[in-house]
Amino acid sequence: MSKERVALFGASGTMGYEALKELWKRRANCDVVVLLRPSEKNKKLIEPYEQEAGIESIPGRGVSEGNGFKVVWGDATNYADVDETIRGVDWVLDAMAFISPQADYYPEMARAVNTEGIRNIVRAIEAQPGSGEDIKLIYTGTVAATGDRLQSIHVGRVGDPLKPSIFDFYAVTKIAGERAVLESNIRHWASLRMTYIMPMDFEELVSLRDPIMFHQPIDSFMENITARDAGYGLVNCLDIPDDSYFWCRVYNMGGGPRMRCSAYDYMNRSLQINGLSCVEACTERKWYALRNFHMQYYEDSHILNEYLHHWRDSLDVYWDEVSASMPESMSQLSSQCNQNPDLRGKIEQTTYNIMKDMVENHRNGTVYWYNNRCDLRITAFYKSYETFESIPDWGVDMPQINPEPEWHRLDHGYDESREKLDLNDLQGAAEFRGGECLSSGWDSDMYKTLDWKCRSGHRFTGKPYTILKAGHWCPDCVPPPWDYDEEAKRNPFFAQVWYPNHDRDEYNFYAEDCVQDIACADQD
Repeated sequence: MSKERVALFGASGTMGYEALKELWKRRANCDVVVLLRPSEKNKKLIEPYEQEAGIESIPGRGVSEGNGFKVVWGDATNYADVDETIRGVDWVLDAMAFISPQADYYPEMARAVNTEGIRNIVRAIEAQPGSGEDIKLIYTGTVAATGDRLQSIHVGRVGDPLKPSIFDFYAVTKIAGERAVLESNIRHWASLRMTYIMPMDFEELVSLRDPIMFHQPIDSFMENITARDAGYGLVNCLDIPDDSYFWCRVYNMGGGPRMRCSAYDYMNRSLQINGLSCVEACTERKWYALRNFHMQYYEDSHILNEYLHHWRDSLDVYWDEVSASMPESMSQLSSQCNQNPDLRGKIEQTTYNIMKDMVENHRNGTVYWYNNRCDLRITAFYKSYETFESIPDWGVDMPQINPEPEWHRLDHGYDESREKLDLNDLQGAAEFRGGECLSSGWDSDMYKTLDWKCRSGHRFTGKPYTILKAGHWCPDCVPPPWDYDEEAKRNPFFAQVWYPNHDRDEYNFYAEDCVQDIACADQD
């Protein structure tokens, strides 16, 4: 039996590198192709694999290949590099993403990678012999596509409205990338909407420190996944047969019930592995935004696990692994803090000072927005300056952060129990979204392109699966700009995810260039 050929995009990322390690275990049954930027970091990362495959590293851009391993040193924003990577493959695993906070600081790069890069992949697959019918594509989307889902809508499922949070350019670009896959002519595809992927290494976890950590409300809920389970699940897609019902569907990819926690609990654990006591000792409550981030529990993540069997880790296992990867000096300091309250208090004060400097002096910091009268940031994340000022101290009128609060399922605007939909179902679903289905006939094919119109009068095309089953709607109304207060008034489907934490008399508009206020803020 001939070996399959698998192209992996994003092999240097948190999830992608774990996927590469899983693919390497399968080299007896598959050849591996990766596309990577020729950075010094990436060259060093891939060199051991090149050596094991018996191929020589090359400087700069180009191709090195041998013994079932091919490295294309290039860029996914360059179509020729993508075409070179995909040529002759059977599978494309896309773990590529330019993520936040870097995506917030460099929005044009986010668009280039997350939208144009995936469009290049789709175009290259469709350009292969036979229009790429024999090439299977696994795309990785993001939980950020559905924005903040605070109580009582903190449990979500595929098909819920897409609502990239205000200023979240990463989510915007990933939504566009996913739509390119769903609306393509590729015969075998799947989109895995990734939750927060937790790095297994202590130093990698620490490197994530950025003011964005305070954008997440303490009473939001997270169903995370470890990096190794994410990579393991991605590669397990190779075992799905061509005739499986798995194909041409969107999935939520989380780690399951054992990987669930509140944001408050997550912050506590991340401090406690360092020997510190709690969030209250190291931060102030008003530093944390009240809305406009993302994360949720998944009602339906078990569906993907039934195919990929990737639910292996738990939060306890994760934190034990991270602790075990701590440098010896940090491990000793953590132990000393646990034994010596005075030392712990000093380290907590130092940590508090570091955090305070970050939220006050970084352009992406929540207190910076307040002190510098960044009106749009304050209205998006806090509602108003008065609301920010009224946030009490820790322990006073705390929000409900019980790990299992009550919730309700969102309405998707049609009878989901029906096995086969008809045109009336599409018309009703479009009306529920404030628009119309313009097509006059339909044969119940969920992947047949139809004509639609939104409440703003934009005419667009889309497959019923994309609209009804995956939560997409008008591509012209997807931010930026963000005009959600107005959208909620005319779109009952969207209103379900807006009014739980926004007042009906709010009216805020966020122009397309609003994201530029923190451009290159990491260089300040």
